Amino acid sequence: MKKSVLSNNINAQTKESQNNITPKTALEMLQKGNERFLANAPLPRELSKQVAETATGQYPFAIVLSCIDSRVPAEIVFDQGIGDIFSVRIAGNFVNEDILGSMEYACKFAGTKLIVVMGHTSCGAVKGACDSVRTGNLTQLLNKLMPAVNLTKTAPGESRASSNTGFVNRVATNNVELTIDDIHSKSPVLHEMYMAGKIEMVKALYHVESGKVEFLK
Repeated sequence: MKKSVLSNNINAQTKESQNNITPKTALEMLQKGNERFLANAPLPRELSKQVAETATGQYPFAIVLSCIDSRVPAEIVFDQGIGDIFSVRIAGNFVNEDILGSMEYACKFAGTKLIVVMGHTSCGAVKGACDSVRTGNLTQLLNKLMPAVNLTKTAPGESRASSNTGFVNRVATNNVELTIDDIHSKSPVLHEMYMAGKIEMVKALYHVESGKVEFLK
């Protein structure tokens, strides 16, 4: 049984199928995958078959930058199989030179059509930044989230601590926005591909309470 690649193939991606995927259809594939995840109706993949199919090459159609949070496994929440997406995970889902280099490899050399930066609600890294946690190497990591904390406005008297769930989630959203800006400003390679229409970059927020991926404007 073989489905159209654009309706989410149960087989591993090939060079041909990857070439047929546009940035727009790549996004649609992830959106439909999350809908299946929410409906508890994943595609019937044979993962051992996909292991064999990808043994000599890989042709992912998207790269997802998300947090290390154990509740946010990108392949599962988007209902994708082996060889479908590159997954980059770091606490706070920000970019640095190594992550940008990984994205450039994915898009420039491996044929990926879509970059997704996905934050999530109730993010522990964001909470740590809001509370100015200082300990070991975590201090430097959380410092990278402070621009989003500082950007996020609060009403007079409103708490800016991790106990304020609304504030935490607004910081997480702003952090996604700033990360996309960083990709454009710090990676001429990816910015040029975006401007040429070869790739798309999208912002998303995963809701740990429901499993829904909200794609942000």
